[in-house]
Amino acid sequence: MPTIGVLALQGDVREHARMLQEAGATAVAVRRPAELDAVDALVIPGGESTTMWKLAETFDMLQPLRMRVKEGMPAYGSCAGMIMLADRIEDGIAGQQTIGGIDMVVRRNAFGRQVDSFEEDLDFAGERVHTVFIRAPWVESVGADVEVLGRCEPGDRIVAVRQGPLLATSFHPELTGDTRVHRYFVDMVREL
Repeated sequence: MPTIGVLALQGDVREHARMLQEAGATAVAVRRPAELDAVDALVIPGGESTTMWKLAETFDMLQPLRMRVKEGMPAYGSCAGMIMLADRIEDGIAGQQTIGGIDMVVRRNAFGRQVDSFEEDLDFAGERVHTVFIRAPWVESVGADVEVLGRCEPGDRIVAVRQGPLLATSFHPELTGDTRVHRYFVDMVREL
């Protein structure tokens, strides 16, 4: 059973931990570099990407996160977590940094403000799943090594991607009660 950390600086930490447990992993909160060193993989939850970046710097986690991802640690980012795993972002605040790892350009708050949040059924990795979008980003473009796993309307926007051991979604699967996205990630961790 893999031990998967949930970055516990901000966001849907408990919800992701619950879904990981249901998907067959041991879930632990990660706030410090030593805790990061003890996990097989990491979930970077939704929340607010600029706050998450600033807290990662405050807790001396940004560089350790970058190193573990660069070394091949599997990671899954949902919503703000997708932004954190992007190599490049659009509409970020001045100086905003990411962990990086996925060769993509992500646009922050692309679907609009909180009042523009919505739910939609879409295809994710060949399965129809119910999704929740809250102030969600979308992927503007991807590099050649990035696999697109999901798109949604309007405009057939890219909302789920995978590059090697890294997975990212614009939506929040932890809010639906459907464990398939988390199971997909747990299976990725087991395979790597």
